[in-house]
Amino acid sequence: MWSASFENVAQFDHRRRWPNTAGAPHRVWQGFQTPVHSRRWIVADEASTSSGDACTIMSYNILADTHAWNHPDLYRFVPREAMRWDSRRRLIIREIRQWDSDLVCLQEVDKFQGIAAEMQQRGYECIFKGRTWDAEDGCATFWKSERLHLLEEDSIDFNEFNLWNNVAQILVFELNGSQKFVLGNIHVLFNPKRGDIKLGQIRMLLEKANALAEKWDGIPIVLAGDFNCTPDSAIYKFLSTMKLNISLHDRRQLSGLDSPEFGFYEPYRSQWSAREVRNATGYSNVMVARHPLKLCSSYAMLKGNSSNRGDHGEPLATSYHNKFLGTVDYLWYTRGLECSRVLDTLPLNALRKMRGLPTKEMGSDHLPIVAEFVFTERTQDDSEHEDDSEEEESEQDDESAQKATTSKHIYFSDSDD
Repeated sequence: MWSASFENVAQFDHRRRWPNTAGAPHRVWQGFQTPVHSRRWIVADEASTSSGDACTIMSYNILADTHAWNHPDLYRFVPREAMRWDSRRRLIIREIRQWDSDLVCLQEVDKFQGIAAEMQQRGYECIFKGRTWDAEDGCATFWKSERLHLLEEDSIDFNEFNLWNNVAQILVFELNGSQKFVLGNIHVLFNPKRGDIKLGQIRMLLEKANALAEKWDGIPIVLAGDFNCTPDSAIYKFLSTMKLNISLHDRRQLSGLDSPEFGFYEPYRSQWSAREVRNATGYSNVMVARHPLKLCSSYAMLKGNSSNRGDHGEPLATSYHNKFLGTVDYLWYTRGLECSRVLDTLPLNALRKMRGLPTKEMGSDHLPIVAEFVFTERTQDDSEHEDDSEEEESEQDDESAQKATTSKHIYFSDSDD
């Protein structure tokens, strides 16, 4: 795991210095134009009775340079200039700086040291976890050292568990010397045909994050990342309801990325092998995958506009390229935290006019999502309500998961991935 220090990044170009913008978080970097499409904060209806300072967290898949050039079919309508890394990097850094988050969780980072050098100038420390095999990208987490102190770090190389070569980071932070919490950062496998692996990666992240939280006396958890599943999917239901009966589902349809237009759907239903069951649930003879966390999705908890929110309350789109327009990025959190505001996404009609991302104003094929969290006091009633909610899970819930639709997520053409 690579940690940023002056020695590690000093050899990189520091000419593009980041001035101190305290008190002016929405000012853009000199030389850049203001983004064409503005985004606004959605604030919780009721003011929270918090016991600590607020903490803002961004999750952002920045589109690895290697991926951008290896999949030209996804970016047919993107001007070549907008695909160049030096142009995209400036836009990505501008986007991060504009929202001035305390924590920034990036996925698909294959130019880490250059980004780390620029982020360090803004007062961030960082840790990078690269994927294995021949992959060049990984996950990177950045935090403002003046507000946050890293207490413990862990990571998951899913290759060690025969769950592909994706990675995740799990970190423990202390905010302003008082409040502690666990932060997870993950980029889940994309391949829709391998729902067993996608589910297994998420399950393992939740188990390890819970174990680390319990080690630190039950502190809250925030999970950020590109989960590569839509809000209509069975995997989303697993995250939000703590369990999933996989016998009711085809593994190729667990993530919601199985539309026939996307080129992955096959009309017949496959049988689960013992290995696939073990990947998904952890045991070859157990058909119900479970996890220990009562999770809330930050965006689903705050009501947005119908022009950019779907039936589940999630954004209609956090990612857009030639073959997909929909939501796969999330910020989940547990008890002990409340989401006080989120940065709303863009309306579908605005995205459609762009004909795909990146653009000359937006540096990735994903939108960054940002949420602000405040700490709350946990009561005995909270614990009892949590136990009751778990007991209320029923077979009817599992059956309804099979009826997931993709009406809010748009697929365009066949893919050979």
